[in-house]
Amino acid sequence: MRLPSALLIPALLCLKVPAVPGIELPTMFGRHAVLQREEAVPVWGWGKPGEVVRVTFAGQSKRTTADDKGNWRVELDALEASASGQVLEVTGTESGRLRVPDLLVGEVWMASGQSNMQWALSSTERAKQDIPRADHPAIRMFLTDLVTAASPRRRVGGEWNVTTPQNAGKFSAVGYYYALKLHAEVGVPVGIIRTAWGGKPSEAFTSRKMLMSKPEGRALLQKLDAETRRFDLGRAEAQYEKKLEAWEKVRKANRAEKDPKKRKKLPRKPQKPSPPALSPNRPGAIYNGMIHPWAGYAMKGAIWYQGESNAGRAKEYETIFPLLIQDWRKRWKRELPFYFVQLANFRMPTSKPGQASSWAELQNAQRLALRLPKTGMAVINDIGAARDIHPRNKKDVGERLARWALANEYGSKDVVVSGPLYRDFKVDGSKVRISFEYAEGLKTCDGGEP
Repeated sequence: MRLPSALLIPALLCLKVPAVPGIELPTMFGRHAVLQREEAVPVWGWGKPGEVVRVTFAGQSKRTTADDKGNWRVELDALEASASGQVLEVTGTESGRLRVPDLLVGEVWMASGQSNMQWALSSTERAKQDIPRADHPAIRMFLTDLVTAASPRRRVGGEWNVTTPQNAGKFSAVGYYYALKLHAEVGVPVGIIRTAWGGKPSEAFTSRKMLMSKPEGRALLQKLDAETRRFDLGRAEAQYEKKLEAWEKVRKANRAEKDPKKRKKLPRKPQKPSPPALSPNRPGAIYNGMIHPWAGYAMKGAIWYQGESNAGRAKEYETIFPLLIQDWRKRWKRELPFYFVQLANFRMPTSKPGQASSWAELQNAQRLALRLPKTGMAVINDIGAARDIHPRNKKDVGERLARWALANEYGSKDVVVSGPLYRDFKVDGSKVRISFEYAEGLKTCDGGEP
């Protein structure tokens, strides 16, 4: 269509003059967010290059200037806990004003790992009784979008959710019960950041840089790099189209066939190919997409439930798992408390004592991570399911993790954090003396001294 000359010049001007971008915050500073109490709270975002940005919250006002790319960052002074929703306001001298309502101040924990941490409250054994009662405005959970990346991202998807009967069913069950226990005992708002992804190995949650620091990590990265060099996207897409066509053919034939007995078994639908580095099973992929964007967000610590996908590589896990803990502490620039779940009992007991068990070896590899300071392990060997890798009892898991935090971070004196944990043994003539941590309640069969 030919524009009239009277409209042509204004139209061209509209094309040449870009709209002024508004001030922007990452999604973690969105509505219903929980900020960490009693420590400095960084707040960052994006605006127009060179503009002055002012951030106000809870009576504080901080000012800074955006850099040449529009990035800005301020740091709020330590905040007192507050269960009353407050407004976070950000104003740019050229980008306008942004107001975010209903932010609380309390305790913030990241809940990460694989499926047993991701496991929804709606799929637990207590769902029917606990979801209708899940009315806790001061407990909130950020459900991070499942995203991978080949390099560290700055933005993350997802949103904060207030605990209501309508929302709670999709929450991480372990994270929910953990928060519920903390809230009941500490009496302040609790925010849980869920960054779990089912079926994924530990190294996927760890940065490439940290993995490079150990031979075990370098070997994983070398394997990934070799896969990347061999990957041919054009060929992979051609194979995908061929498989998809065959899949569609079976599906259509089944629809047309009226006799169910004559229908063929429909295989899983082919997945569209992507470079190896974007696979959520590969080293660094989940870290880049889901962990790195949170780095610097003020939080108390992390809870972790993972290991199933590394069970065939227990010896390697002795190195890889501690690397993850050290990596996160480096990104947050402090020694974050890190409490994790030891894998539950799974599969039927062996009738041959001493028989190799990759599952037991992985459990021991997890135990060895207790060598790192400010760590704790929730043992759940008594509440697993021999034939189900996803035990439905998540309440005890969350509460056992909370015991570690209550004792170590919140000063609870009467909390038993764990049952007996093996420490070492010593041969003394014809006897072997075994030492345990947290064994105050143990007694010998004859009641005498051990």
